[in-house]
Amino acid sequence: MKDESSKKFKVSNKSDGERLDVFLSGRLKISRSQVQKLIKGEAVFVGNHKPRKTGEIVKEGTVIEVMELQRTEVIKERSYEKTNLEVEIIAETDDYLIVNKPTGLLTHPTEAEEGESLASWILENYPKLKGVGEYDNRPGIVHRLDREASGLLVVAKTQKMFEFLKKQFKNRDVEKEYSVLVHGVVESDHEMIDFDIDRGRDGRMASRPKTDKLSLRTIMKLQPGKESLTEYWVEKRFARFTMLKVKIHTGRTHQIRVHMLAYNHPLVGDTLYFNKKLNLKRDIELGRLFLHASRLCFADFSNEKVCFEAGLPDELERFLVVLK
Repeated sequence: MKDESSKKFKVSNKSDGERLDVFLSGRLKISRSQVQKLIKGEAVFVGNHKPRKTGEIVKEGTVIEVMELQRTEVIKERSYEKTNLEVEIIAETDDYLIVNKPTGLLTHPTEAEEGESLASWILENYPKLKGVGEYDNRPGIVHRLDREASGLLVVAKTQKMFEFLKKQFKNRDVEKEYSVLVHGVVESDHEMIDFDIDRGRDGRMASRPKTDKLSLRTIMKLQPGKESLTEYWVEKRFARFTMLKVKIHTGRTHQIRVHMLAYNHPLVGDTLYFNKKLNLKRDIELGRLFLHASRLCFADFSNEKVCFEAGLPDELERFLVVLK
């Protein structure tokens, strides 16, 4: 028997043919793993039947219903794993903390990814931050970096600062710059990549068009997805690689990785979006994603702009020396 407290979603023409778990993940704003638990827990109805598979294909016009009671049961506070990784503190005030996240460290644990995280490091070293923010498993964390990336993150030490920073991120007032190495020789010294990003049917983020650079300008306006803006400047060209300074003006999941792949210049060391069969010897030698958050600027409570910088980690510097 269905619970009266539920959410219903009607499959649109655009979503026709999507996987059920991908469809619900986007609408419930939870991970695919959480959705899969709901489906396996018989909390989801496709029309009048319970789906047998989490990857069932949804059809246009079908009504998908999710039981609210059982949905809340899968969204629980996660336990923390102690981290043995060192996190460099770049700056600290009474209101915020600037850290240099190393590669391999999650910003915070999720249903899809578990393990050592910056969140657990914060609770170990700053236990008073528990309760700061919107979620207990993200103490003071306003934004995030991919696990494979490294670089600067700001952590709020008070709820007042958390809300203050959150508003700046929402209004796109925060400046974020990244040091990136991509495959191939990028021709244009400066470019704004502005085609949309959406979640693909396989659950990964996707940009349209994928590799059609020649007709990029005319095609991108016709594609579905969310507005995404990535600006880059060429800093150095190598024989088969290019070093870029990248600034993102929106905050989409995996934005730089997806945009550069679509621009036909995938990031070095990106095993998620750059097909492993195509990965060259250099990617294997590097052993990590060449994506580093090198500069971060925002306003403090006095409305003065404050900026912080973090140089490349040693392993990335050594890799560039080899390329030379």
